[in-house]
Amino acid sequence: MRGLYLDNGATAFPKAPGVVESMSNYLLNIGCNVNRGAYKSSFEAENIVYETRELICELFNYQKTENVVFTKNITESLNVLIKGLIKVGDHVVVSSMEHNAVIRPLNSLAKLGIEFSKVPCNKLGELNPEDINKYIKPNTKAVIMTHASNVCGTILDLKRVGSICKEKGLYFIIDTAQTAGFLDIHYKDIGADAIAFTGHKGLLGPQGIGGFIVSKEMASTLDTLIEGGTGSLSDKEVQPEYMPDKFEAGTLNIPGVYGLNASIKYILKEKVSTIREKELYLLDHFLEGILNIPGLDIIGKKDIKDRTAVISIDIPEEDNAVVSYNLYNEFGIMTRCGLHCAPSAHQTLGTFPKGTIRFSFSHFNTIGDVNYVIDAINKVIKN
Repeated sequence: MRGLYLDNGATAFPKAPGVVESMSNYLLNIGCNVNRGAYKSSFEAENIVYETRELICELFNYQKTENVVFTKNITESLNVLIKGLIKVGDHVVVSSMEHNAVIRPLNSLAKLGIEFSKVPCNKLGELNPEDINKYIKPNTKAVIMTHASNVCGTILDLKRVGSICKEKGLYFIIDTAQTAGFLDIHYKDIGADAIAFTGHKGLLGPQGIGGFIVSKEMASTLDTLIEGGTGSLSDKEVQPEYMPDKFEAGTLNIPGVYGLNASIKYILKEKVSTIREKELYLLDHFLEGILNIPGLDIIGKKDIKDRTAVISIDIPEEDNAVVSYNLYNEFGIMTRCGLHCAPSAHQTLGTFPKGTIRFSFSHFNTIGDVNYVIDAINKVIKN
């Protein structure tokens, strides 16, 4: 049976060429910590960590290398940003398409006295940025939004959102879990104060490494979520205030940084635009092939305009979990079925609580893969 991985929205596979080799080199030949040792291998590791911060800056068209902070994933990044910024009495605006990485921290803070409002998106997952103005209050402090839906792939118009935030004097935090490595993201042009990223999805790196970039002003405002040893100011018993040490307590996932270093070099060499073009080419062929399958509904947009290569389907007369299982059991096709950690998005799209079957393509996939999946879906539904 053929094995075909189409769950790149959850984590990318295969990883970029060079990722495993880079991580293995660190683990086999270097292995030491950074900021703790005055010896050659420690300096070598520190250089790779610093170079990776530079690569992140190049990827996001950002200038302040010291304000690139590493975390273990984008969920941690968003928690650091949200819980470090939002205080009792503050109000936050989000979209109705958010992932639980945003909604759960806000619900936790709501128990302590913060408020948040969801700007409704339409049934295609699209946001009208002007609707944000209806939800801004005197105590609104920030707008926090996903760049693209992890359920249906719709890209939100965040450039206009950034403009509104600047006009209203609000902080703007962006979740790029589904767009980093797929869209060319210009930090200044999009109007962000902070951009959270993860290494293991569109950046084609390993699990366990993520981070955020943050403006100097916002960094000085944020409280720390985790405090401890940094290898710096070790004579002090308080967390350093300078960047990035302020937010990097404890030992970094250095093997993960080495892997991310290799994956971003690959992406920059191949070019984000080339990767996006290939993925949308595959998605367009997939949409054309499933558009008229009886008993199948495409959730969200039915074309490739303003979207990623993530697509959800629903089989109204069947249990989606059974269909997803049969696609794997009979054809080796790996998908993600359910609510995708985004119940608010599914409520917006009209697929709650049943959920959907999600297919998420990689530029490593082929037209042959797409044809195989289309044929398999036809057979499973007919059976």
